[in-house]
Amino acid sequence: MTDSASMTMPPRVLGMLGGGQLGRMSALAAYRLGLEVVGLFPDDDAPLSQVCPSIIQADYLDFGALDDLVARCDAITLEFENIPYEALSYLARSGKLRPGADLVGLTQDRLSEKQAIERAGLKPAPYRQIDSARDLAQALSDLGGQGILKTRRLGYDGKGQQRISDADDLEAVWQGFNQPCILEGLVDFSWEGSVIVARRPGGVQLQAFPLVENRHENHILSETLAPAPQANSDLAQEAERQARVLAESLGLEGLLGIEFFVTASGLVVNEMAPRPHNSGHWSQAGASVDQFEQHVRAVMDLPLGHPSVVCPTRMVNLLGTAALEHQRWLEQEAAQLHLYGKRSVKEGRKMGHVNILEPNGFDPS
Repeated sequence: MTDSASMTMPPRVLGMLGGGQLGRMSALAAYRLGLEVVGLFPDDDAPLSQVCPSIIQADYLDFGALDDLVARCDAITLEFENIPYEALSYLARSGKLRPGADLVGLTQDRLSEKQAIERAGLKPAPYRQIDSARDLAQALSDLGGQGILKTRRLGYDGKGQQRISDADDLEAVWQGFNQPCILEGLVDFSWEGSVIVARRPGGVQLQAFPLVENRHENHILSETLAPAPQANSDLAQEAERQARVLAESLGLEGLLGIEFFVTASGLVVNEMAPRPHNSGHWSQAGASVDQFEQHVRAVMDLPLGHPSVVCPTRMVNLLGTAALEHQRWLEQEAAQLHLYGKRSVKEGRKMGHVNILEPNGFDPS
């Protein structure tokens, strides 16, 4: 018989690249599971540093710091995808990086992302590769005379993109970008939704969260309704099926958020992100397992939770100065407030969110 007095819990450590709010909430989920967390990022006073005592403050291309992270951790993940590919490739040699460098690198480029969606047999928005003003003119002709020009790299929340038409001065438009781009054709959609899927290494287990509805203001997510009130069961099942297909096609190890346009002719895949996703925050209040715990479980190769809706939930983003009025949410019985600890308030900056339980369903307005 084992002497219980001599038994110990072996430490397991998760490495986190990036110090933003997604890393902060992932770390809090990891602590619930008895894990330790080591964060690596260059920023001062990042949200993760306020809850995580073990921080390596270094540039992502500081290879000595990366070696330290590898030595201290059982698995390494990320909370935003725009980490230099050289750093990801270096970490991948350890066999501890999840998701892998190739998958993350693919999602860093909108062109390779669209191509991966097509390889999986799914439908992206119509697009063309743009490397010159001449390409832009031809692409507009192909795509009906209007579209959205987007940089291939580093665009998010409406940044690095512009709606254009063939009536614009295309040479001037191109000079304003002057970097590799894609032109997306406009999609006639009824509403936008997303599905988050988790997959353990080797595909041992895969679980999808239900389809949710997303509403945007100025290209930034404003609120999420879960489950999607406009979706019938067939649409919800199809969205989950496509998310699973994409995760398997990519060999995902971790979490993947997939955004869809819902059109009269079916689903169109808009974008994907290999990390926790803003549209998954509702799960902290309304699901049987939240996306942050699921992310940690997946990358640490632990059994996944079986996500289901326990209560319809509305997630509201607190952007910029809206966060200064956060106390009013504390007065609402069904609201759960999450602030990210950011000190500087900027227009459009994600400062926090609120999850509001809606047991009677959503107001149609």
